[in-house]
Order: sequence, then structure tokens, then C-alpha cells
Amino acid sequence: MAGWLLTALHVAAIAGVLMLAAQILAWNSWPRREAPPAALPPISILKPLFREGPRLYECLRSFCRQDYPAYEVVFGVQDPEDPAIGVVRRLQAEFPERALTLVIDPVRPGGNAKVANLANLMSRVSHDILVLADADILVGEDYLRSLAGPVQDPEVGIVTCLYRGAPCGRIWDRVGALFIQDWFVPQVLLAKTLGSSDFAFGATIALRRQTLAAVGGFEALSSQLADDYALGARARALGLRTVLSSYLVETVVDEPRLADLASHQLRWLRTIRLINPWGYFFAGVTFGLPIAVVAALIADQGSLWGLAFLAALLRLVLHSEACRRLGVRRRFGLVPLADALLCGLWVAGLLGRKVRWRGTVLAVGDDGSIKANRE
Repeated sequence: MAGWLLTALHVAAIAGVLMLAAQILAWNSWPRREAPPAALPPISILKPLFREGPRLYECLRSFCRQDYPAYEVVFGVQDPEDPAIGVVRRLQAEFPERALTLVIDPVRPGGNAKVANLANLMSRVSHDILVLADADILVGEDYLRSLAGPVQDPEVGIVTCLYRGAPCGRIWDRVGALFIQDWFVPQVLLAKTLGSSDFAFGATIALRRQTLAAVGGFEALSSQLADDYALGARARALGLRTVLSSYLVETVVDEPRLADLASHQLRWLRTIRLINPWGYFFAGVTFGLPIAVVAALIADQGSLWGLAFLAALLRLVLHSEACRRLGVRRRFGLVPLADALLCGLWVAGLLGRKVRWRGTVLAVGDDGSIKANRE
């Protein structure tokens, strides 16, 4: 084997092992609990809905049970026949004391249906502090109290939350949840440890109404596929900080088939590659175990097999630490499958611009905008 290739394999394996160790250490940067808020101003929660996914009632109900003095929840659908309407009506009957509003508006400006839904809700929003959260998010009763403090800081643009997966119970649900806890969350924490705040997650974005207006409102995001990322980037462009809250929410992971999981992850990966190519390439180094094993198989040298063994050990430590910190069940047997699958999807994400979302194939531009679509 050529000397340069052997050297490259050693470097790749060492880099993968070091990255695994760095991700384990990055957990020390989180969580850092915020001080209790001095004031509890009224809050508007915006909930864009699209059909009735698994556990939708449970998810939405968690937002209706907040231990907070004054807040409203504004739900929105675009189809008057959407089955999610029945879930909202059930909640309105169950919580008559809550300000729960349903907006049915088919208007769809721009290519992003979720953003159009959010824009349609603004005419019914009463308060100046806004909380955006996807429909499949579960929260505790102290959720709004945890966000109220940092979002009032005039130097803060958005407050966002990390999340853990709540799998529905099938194997691909569990693998999808493992992607979140073992790959996504440690990467965010590592980026934060290195000084980056280049993130915003649809699981939760809290911001002031004036910040939303300053970035151009939801209309300015109407053509963005990664609307959450774009919102955070526009707020930072105004000189405002992004705060990663210590509060952890849950997202329901519903991946009935391998094809569903692959399509979902590939949409996410290709979008990241197009809007943040350097970050995407750097993320490839975090696949420490597959890199070390492939390098050892190709070179078949004792030193590389030693690195592969070390990578496997560190990978299991990372999984254990992630599960401990996030309060989820350890699934060591799924780690090799999840790593191999996600690494393969990352490679597939290096090519192409098309993604599938809500049954539609979209072409994504270099800035994350939706350039074309077809049914």
C-alpha cells in the first residue's frame, strides 16, 4: 500500500478517536441552569400543525398544562379537513380556562408550508414574547418559566432548546432517537464548547416580537427550508446573541420504515451541507468508529486495529454518557447499526440537492432556499 494512503488512514483514524473523546468531554458544558426570571411576562405559543401524528394530543396537551401565570396557545392548520383540528377542539373543551385559539387559513405565501402557517397565526397573537415549537414536541410544566428569563434580555435574539428522542417503539424509531442523542446533541455541545452559537432548533425558539419584526417577519423566511436556522442566523446578523437553554424537551420519533428514516435524515443532512458546507464536512470526522474500522480493514495493520478498538470503547462511553445525561435507556446493540447507517447517509448527503418533505420533492439552493418543487 502506498505510504501516503497508509498515513492518511492513520490520520483519519486518530482524528476520529480524538473527536469521540472531544464529544464526551463536551457534555461538561451542559447544562448550566439559568437564574429564575425576575418577571413573568405573558407569552404566546405558536403551534403550526399538519395532520395528526403519533402522540399529537399528548404533545399539545403538555403545552396546555404550563405552570405560568399568563399565556396563550395559537394553533394553526391550512386545510379545513385536517384531522389535527379534532385534537385542538378536544383540548379547547378540556381546558376552557386556557386561551387556546385555532386558526384555519389556506393561504400559503412562499414555498415553506410551516412558515406560511406561522405567518397566518400572527394576526391572532396577543403578546410580545413568542415561543415557536413543532407539533411533535413534549414539554414539562416548567417549560415556559425556563424560557422567560433569557428571552427578556435585550441582547438576546433567540433562545433555543436541545431535545431528546421519544421513540414510538419500532426499531427504526429507536435508531432515529439514537441519531439525536449520540450524534446530534454531542455535536451541538462540542460546537458550543468551541465558542459557536450557530444554531436554532424547531423544537423550541423563543424570541421577542420586535426581534421577529427586525428580521423581516415570517415572510422573510417563507422560501427557506431550514427556517429555524435562518431565523437564528438573521437574529445574529443584528448583533443579538443565541442562548442555548438548559431546558431539555422531547421530540416524538416516528420512523415506521427504514426508508422513512433515511428520507428524513437525508433531507436534514443535505440541507445542512448546502447552508453550512464547512460544518458539514467537519461533522464527517465525528464518525470515529466507522472511520477507524474502515481504516483498519483497508490497511490491516495492528496499530490501526488498536485505534479501532479504542474508537469502539470511546463510542460506547459516549453512548452511555449521552443516555445518562439525557435520561434515556441505553441501547448498546444498536450503536454499530446506527453509526454505519448515519455515516452512509452522510456520504449520500454530499451529493444532490433534492429532498423529500411532506410528500413533495424539493430542490434546495446554496442558501437553503427552496428553488423548485414538484408533486
